[in-house]
Amino acid sequence: MPNLLRYLGQFVAYAAFAAVIGVFATWPAHRLLGPDQALLRLSFSHPGKVSTECRQRTAEELAKMQPQMRTPLDCQRERSPVQVRVVLDDHVLIDRAYAPAGLSRDGASSAYWREPIAAGTHRLSVTLRDDLRPGAPAYHDETTLDVKPGQIVLIDFKPEQGGVVIR
Repeated sequence: MPNLLRYLGQFVAYAAFAAVIGVFATWPAHRLLGPDQALLRLSFSHPGKVSTECRQRTAEELAKMQPQMRTPLDCQRERSPVQVRVVLDDHVLIDRAYAPAGLSRDGASSAYWREPIAAGTHRLSVTLRDDLRPGAPAYHDETTLDVKPGQIVLIDFKPEQGGVVIR
C-alpha cells in the first residue's frame, strides 16, 4: 500500500508540472509582429577579401630570417570588412560595415539584423561589398517583393549561388 501511495503522489506531481509547462507554453500570447507587418531579416557570415596583396621578400630579408621562417612571400592575414547596404522603396534601411572576427581580423564578418516592414509590394535593393579597395566589384540584387502579413523575408549571402540571395 505505501508503494501505491508513493506512485500516486509522483503521478500527481508530474501531472501538475506538465500542466504548468502546458499553460506557460501557450499563455500569455505573444506576437512578434503587428497584424499588418512582415519582417525583413539579414543574416550572413562571410570572410571579406584579404585587405593587402602579398609582397615578395628580398634576398636580404630572407637571409636575416631563421631557415624555417624563410617564405618568399609576406602575406598579411587581415581581411576587409564586409559592407552591406539595404534600400527598401528608396529609403536606406541599413548602410553598415561589419568588421572581421578574430584578434588578427582574419575571420569571417557576421551580421544579423532585422526590421519590421509593412505588408504589401516593395522594391528591395541589396548591395554587399567584401572588398573595400577602390574599383573592387560588389554583389548586388534588386527585386520586387509582394510581402504578406507575418512573412519573413531573408537576405543571405551565398557566393556559390551568385552572391546576394533574397527569399
